[in-house]
Amino acid sequence: MKFKIGDKVAVTDDAIKGKVTAIDNQMISILTEYDFVMKFTENELVKIGVEQSEIAKTVIVSNQLSYKEEYKKGQKQTKFKKNKGEIPPMEVDLHIDKLIKSSRGMDNYDMLTLQMDTAKYKLEFAIRNRIPRIVFIHGVGAGVLKTELDYLFNRYNVKISEASYQKYGMGATEVYINQNLK
Repeated sequence: MKFKIGDKVAVTDDAIKGKVTAIDNQMISILTEYDFVMKFTENELVKIGVEQSEIAKTVIVSNQLSYKEEYKKGQKQTKFKKNKGEIPPMEVDLHIDKLIKSSRGMDNYDMLTLQMDTAKYKLEFAIRNRIPRIVFIHGVGAGVLKTELDYLFNRYNVKISEASYQKYGMGATEVYINQNLK
């Protein structure tokens, strides 16, 4: 891939973005968004045409539309054993690779924002459609996403608990939506 001076680029193995300022043999100098000049080889950079935050917004909207279509068709997203009279919970996998095809060029903040926007949308979708239970699969990790989810859930009229350890392991939270039936 050929780079030109002025191209917007991102570093493939780090959360660094910038503009190409000079090209000298195999080394490409970029001016980062924090006004540092750094040098990389061509294979360490990727050209970006659209800011990742704009791509993330598009992904969220397309995920929302596709989920609505699946819900309207009555398709089940997961297989489960149905107990008599029990409505299975809606499952939302918040692992970043389940939300977008590639997280290349995204920093941790962008990924967390995408995950939180998705969780908020799914929770509000469930409230609007009177879905009584949702399981958010967040994984174990450092616990940042789980902490942010707890903060989000505390702003709604919901009860939270750990989801079934047998089915989801330690990285899932089940949300019970308190709904007034009129």
